[in-house]
Amino acid sequence: QVQLVESGGGLVQPGGSLSLSCAASGSGLALYAMGWYRQAPGKQRDLVAHITSRGGTTYADSAKDRFTISRDFAKNTVTLQMNSLKPEGTAVYYCNARHFLDDTDHWGQGTQVTVSS
Repeated sequence: QVQLVESGGGLVQPGGSLSLSCAASGSGLALYAMGWYRQAPGKQRDLVAHITSRGGTTYADSAKDRFTISRDFAKNTVTLQMNSLKPEGTAVYYCNARHFLDDTDHWGQGTQVTVSS
């Protein structure tokens, strides 16, 4: 069983930066792709960024050129560095682990990010 714990959310002003971290525990973590999703009130949960077990990355259009996802296999952590944040980035951000063979999903509890002046 994979467990994910997010940290690093909070309140930030527009144009500011925030770094989210996801600590993963469990067996076979190298077999999982990792990602960050976000869900604003009343909206669906959408992909923000994704990183495979080989380090390949994918970003939502809204995150390109501003966000960076990285993965530390030794520490079993995934980090999302967010720069130039916008008010529309206000949401609960969730860490996800997806098994590369059967697409089994695991989710963290989420961390709130609020972008406001």
